[in-house]
Parts: sequence; structure tokens; C-alpha cells
Amino acid sequence: MNISQTLVLQCTTSVLEQDNNEAELKMKLVKFADQTIEPFEKEFAADIIEGTPVQNVWSHFVGNDGHFKSGMWDSTAGVFRGPMNDQIEYCHILEGEARIETPDGQSRTVRAGDSFVMDNGLQPIWHVEKYVRKHYVICDVAPAQ
Repeated sequence: MNISQTLVLQCTTSVLEQDNNEAELKMKLVKFADQTIEPFEKEFAADIIEGTPVQNVWSHFVGNDGHFKSGMWDSTAGVFRGPMNDQIEYCHILEGEARIETPDGQSRTVRAGDSFVMDNGLQPIWHVEKYVRKHYVICDVAPAQ
């Protein structure tokens, strides 16, 4: 089973467990383009390594008591940590690019059109030269072993 399948399975299992305990299932379809969402500026000063990046979040969907989130995120230029503590995140880059360093010494550039998953426990460092914008899906999971 690959990481994407594991993420979907973990999130689905969690949602099903919650839903099975409720008398009435409440299902939604959320189309981002149909929503008018005001962004909020993310507080992450402790994670900034270099520069003065500004990050905005458009939270389009929060479900499963806050354990499943989806929306859009952007960042201006800077270098910062993006810790994956007790969560798995799927990303699809919409605009711009970033270089992401991982603790194993790898460095990968992601740009518009790229999709990827950051696993629980990963401690990446993002290098944004100008600007990057992405769709994200985050699922909270048990702490990394």
C-alpha cells in the first residue's frame, strides 16, 4: 500500500468510525470555486529560518472534528520549516515553485502542476524564492513512531 492509499484509508476509517456513531450521516460536497473564503495569515514565526515570508490559508473544508482539513495555502519568499507532526499532507502546487529539503539530505523542486505527499514525522525545510501557492489536504494521524 502506498502513502496516498494509506492516507485515504486512515482518514476514511476515522470518518467512518465517527459517522457510524452518529444517528444521521451528514455528507457534503465542497467545491472550492463556489465558496467565498477570506484567507487568514498563518502564524509561524518560530519556523522561519530566513527572510520575512508571509503565509495565507484559505480553509475550504474542516471535517471529522478538525482532524481532516482541505484548502489553499500560499507563501511569499523565505526559508522556513514545515513540520509534519501527527499529520500527513497531500499537496498540489498551483502557482510558483519551492525547493523542499528533507532530513535525509534530499532536495526536490516542486512547481505548478506537481503533486506530492509529506508523511507523518517528516521535517522539511521549504525554500521559496518568490512565491508558491498550493491546494492541500491534511489528515491528522497518530504520532510518528
